[in-house]
Amino acid sequence: MTLVKEWGPQHGVALTCAALGVPRATYYRRRRPQSAPSPRSRSPRALTDTEQAAVLECLHEPRFVDRAPAEVYATLLDEGQYLCSERTLYRILAANAEVKERRNQLRHPAYQAPELSASRPNELWSWDITKLLGPAKWTYFYLYVMLDVFSRFAVGWMVAHRESATLAEKFISLTCARQGIHPQQLTIHADRGSAMTSKPVALLLADLGVTKTHSRPHVSNDNPFSEAQFKTLKYRPDFPERFGSIQDARAHGQAFFAWYNTEHRHGALGLSTRMMSTTGWPRSAWRRARRSSPRHMRRTPSASPKGCRIPQPAPARCGSTHPRAERRRRRSYTKLGDPLSHSS
Repeated sequence: MTLVKEWGPQHGVALTCAALGVPRATYYRRRRPQSAPSPRSRSPRALTDTEQAAVLECLHEPRFVDRAPAEVYATLLDEGQYLCSERTLYRILAANAEVKERRNQLRHPAYQAPELSASRPNELWSWDITKLLGPAKWTYFYLYVMLDVFSRFAVGWMVAHRESATLAEKFISLTCARQGIHPQQLTIHADRGSAMTSKPVALLLADLGVTKTHSRPHVSNDNPFSEAQFKTLKYRPDFPERFGSIQDARAHGQAFFAWYNTEHRHGALGLSTRMMSTTGWPRSAWRRARRSSPRHMRRTPSASPKGCRIPQPAPARCGSTHPRAERRRRRSYTKLGDPLSHSS
């Protein structure tokens, strides 16, 4: 919001919000003065403090100590006495911290959503395991993939007959050694699968000096980048319905990841390939494309009122709170030559 306030008067609020991925409604809403909420008026039917104390004293009687408020309410009605409604009994008990769950249930803590960010390669990895259908029913091969969140580069992958902690430990160890990872350099994010949360993997990451984070329990979208990469794999036209053998799966993986790492245009990278995003933003080529546009596009501004639009790369983040903001950023565009855009 600070950047919008600084750059908005100079470049326009709409353009600045689009470049930063901030909804304009949010900007204008926060500009309005915040008025204090008006105090809620007391209901004329509410019990006075003296009446509430009398109800609480009645609930504390020995005959009502171990009874539910519904039973207390019915018993008092049988005696021709009405103090308050059943809901008010619960409300008075809750106000005095005297009502709770009596069953021995598991209390789930409020897990904080993982919020991770990467500003360079080999700073944040995300990994997961997916099933590949085998030659017969109920037969599977397991694809392990390690993805660099910043560059969307698949730094390692492996196809195995099973999902196990031993294979995961070996897979992570070889991938870190291949990429030359140093202690305290890397954070690896994963879901809460059995291999991801296993003790051998945790001990390996501790020995390597790698920080590990996990998705929240029973939350399916805390590992969005690996899930998106698996969808890209399985929605390809050449992805087979079943693999005849593990050799076929490995051969398909070699062809796919070679294409994915060098030719695939990532939506989160501004529709550029991984190599283009690493070597520099290709704005000079897009400027030449705009200059070589058809003559009627240059003569008639209404034919292309917003000019040659360039999608902006989304921030490389991993976490459940960021995919929606990333999609908003992915839909935002900036004109060529805009001072808010990335330099070429």
